[in-house]
Amino acid sequence: MQSAPFLRIGTRGSPLALTQARLVQRLLAEAHAVEPERIAITVISTSGDRITDRPLSEAGGKGLFSKEIEAALEAGEVDIGVHSSKDLASELPDGLVLAAFLEREDVRDAFVSLRYRSLAELPTGARLGSSSIRRAAQVLRARPDLEIVPFRGNVDTRLQKLEAGVADATLLASAGLNRLGKADRVASYLDPRQFLPAPAQGAIGIEIRDGDARTAGIVAPLDHAPTATAIAAERALLGTLDGSCRTPIGAFTDLNAISCTLTAEILSPDGREFHRDTVSGPPTEAARLGAQLGRTLLERAGPEFHRQFKG
Repeated sequence: MQSAPFLRIGTRGSPLALTQARLVQRLLAEAHAVEPERIAITVISTSGDRITDRPLSEAGGKGLFSKEIEAALEAGEVDIGVHSSKDLASELPDGLVLAAFLEREDVRDAFVSLRYRSLAELPTGARLGSSSIRRAAQVLRARPDLEIVPFRGNVDTRLQKLEAGVADATLLASAGLNRLGKADRVASYLDPRQFLPAPAQGAIGIEIRDGDARTAGIVAPLDHAPTATAIAAERALLGTLDGSCRTPIGAFTDLNAISCTLTAEILSPDGREFHRDTVSGPPTEAARLGAQLGRTLLERAGPEFHRQFKG
């Protein structure tokens, strides 16, 4: 008779999501001296995976890659959800919490092209493939002459579209390429202080039921405190800005033992208007700093700017 799983992981089924889930599986197995096979991985189809005919910004915003996993958590079908933290809604469902973050990967966006080495090298009128409104806005701010073409799909799908000539170049998260062993596809990296990444980009988050002491204890050894601090600042920023897939928002955190410095910006979709500021303070106050910066950006932009993302 087969023994019950030591823990049950819920994840999306994309190659990157499965790679991340298997990493968590391995680290948990090592931390608790159990066989990896005793930690079950359950693949859960999400709305974000099923919607392929339109941009996610038109389909309900953030949470499309997590809500079905969260429903399985709430129903007790899995014990943890493993997520790309940037895909999570700014507010989690009641009764769920983010209990741990793995050490953050490279936060930068990577420029990928078969013909060109950098964004600056793209010729006038070149096509850049992206379905991220943040990336599109930031690129158009720097290169308003470029054409942005839709580029949905997982990493392999986007690379295939590039090879098919759908676009001359694309931008992908370095973290995902690194985890998939595809860093050799990178032509160059964008400066994360100029092109601010998505809030929480590069961080794998582990979500559990609030009050589940056993599971909290199991995942605790995986929590990387500096990453948790940075993500606390960036998610507090998102929560204050009411960040969704329809809001171009970039954020970058500089963190050391004595200070947490958060730089963030909000942009219009065409990149012509943007508001950026920076805040610093003790790492223990990361969430307060993120909320403070969010309020500053809202005040600076004014209600008309923010209203364009509602509805």
